[in-house]
Amino acid sequence: MKRLENKVAVITGGNSGIGFGIAETFRNEGAVGAITGRNQTTLDKSVTALGEGFIGIKGDVTNLDDLENTFKKTADTFGKIDVLVVNAGGVVDGVPMGSISDVTEEGYDLYMDLNLKSAYFTVQKSLPYLNDGASVILIGSSAAHRAVPGMAIYSAAKAAVISLAKGLSLDLLPRKIRVNALSPGSIDTPVFEKLVPAEHLKQVKQLWVDMIPVGKQGLPSDIGKAALFLASDDSAFVVGTEILSDGGMTNISLMK
Repeated sequence: MKRLENKVAVITGGNSGIGFGIAETFRNEGAVGAITGRNQTTLDKSVTALGEGFIGIKGDVTNLDDLENTFKKTADTFGKIDVLVVNAGGVVDGVPMGSISDVTEEGYDLYMDLNLKSAYFTVQKSLPYLNDGASVILIGSSAAHRAVPGMAIYSAAKAAVISLAKGLSLDLLPRKIRVNALSPGSIDTPVFEKLVPAEHLKQVKQLWVDMIPVGKQGLPSDIGKAALFLASDDSAFVVGTEILSDGGMTNISLMK
């Protein structure tokens, strides 16, 4: 039997990159459900690739009405929700990360809204639609554990998301809803194309590979497999913790 047979899942930001990798893995293990995203074109393309068991819901995770619509529409279509992956986040379009001397208050708020506030309220808005015993997976980042130039706000937001997994697990224990964090390292996704000029892309990716003990960047499917563990009954005794899926980058030092 497939590990997510008869399970209903919602993956925010499931229209590309890590989110789509998670959705694809879940689909292969029997899940149905919804993916969300702000770009209708990529959303439609991803739903087509996933097949008839998934629907796409356009919405912005920083908009509470959109979040409410996501969960209501999913529940109306499939019934109660068994797995929630809070994946949407990352780079704010048109707002570069930078040093503390360069970041405006508006930029700070936008990054915190997308990467922390939205995670908290995504879980809150899902609660009326989650089954008791559901699994909630918050996508953190290895950046929460490593200082990287120009990424202080993002790193702080993701560190807070990891802390949320502990606090929200405690809040939701009476309903046996498990909340855990899954923190990717450097994953080969289109986000690099937003951050790095095309002529430097290969060089920058190689710099990351040189820091990763396993000798390669991760793929969205690698994060999908880790999320599958947290979504399935295999992780029934795993609550309020973090899984680092980063090829050893955070905890193993390469001596050269």
